Amino acid sequence: MPTAAPPLTLHVLPPSHPCMTAEAALRHKGLAYEKVTLAPGAHNDEMERLYGEGRRTVPGLLVGEEPVHGSRAILARLEALAPEPTLYPEAIADEVREAERWGDEVLQDLGRRLPWAALHFRPEAMGTLGGAGALDPAGTDFAMKYVRASWKYHGITAERLAEDLAGLPEKLDRIGAYEEAGVIGGEEPTAADLQIGATVRVLLVVGDLIPLIEGTAGERIALRWFPDYPGGVPAGAYPAGWVPPRGAETR
Repeated sequence: MPTAAPPLTLHVLPPSHPCMTAEAALRHKGLAYEKVTLAPGAHNDEMERLYGEGRRTVPGLLVGEEPVHGSRAILARLEALAPEPTLYPEAIADEVREAERWGDEVLQDLGRRLPWAALHFRPEAMGTLGGAGALDPAGTDFAMKYVRASWKYHGITAERLAEDLAGLPEKLDRIGAYEEAGVIGGEEPTAADLQIGATVRVLLVVGDLIPLIEGTAGERIALRWFPDYPGGVPAGAYPAGWVPPRGAETR
């Protein structure tokens, strides 16, 4: 008799874009799974308990009792579990894995630093990330404390923010090159589409970044595979002149 498929349990935090990547892959492959939403802050210890020492971040996937930690590892495990529809088309598998690695190791942190950086200047907008409206004064007081802690946790400084913003057009151009090469942007998503698209989708909540991103390959895959994401930080959050102008070379 065939062996029954192991149960799948995905551990997430709601705002996390790597969690969005993992969940999109599960849906694309048509796999049934249970989603467990952890409490922010307390999630670090719970993840370490479930996934092993040092593995304190989301997402995590339990395949039966087998722990799989991190979005790239999860996508690779899902590919082995359910090869079709593939996330790594044979003809471009190496290119997809390289783009996926870049999306994870280079681009992904911008999806944390740039929104939290914008919220430093507009803390009342933090309420919109939960699907509500702007915070009242008491809520804004709480948000200011939370955002300051997030700056420390993610290593954000004003200098680093300026560097991140200055380097964003080059990263958007690289995403455009991936689309031109057929690594992303096809009829079906690749692992690179899901890894890169989730990060860009989070960046689109920052009004200051929309002029740089709109019309690019990054926006196309973000809105195609992740159409719904709550939140909005009004334009004008970042200090004047810190966001680079859109260049003609941006795809």
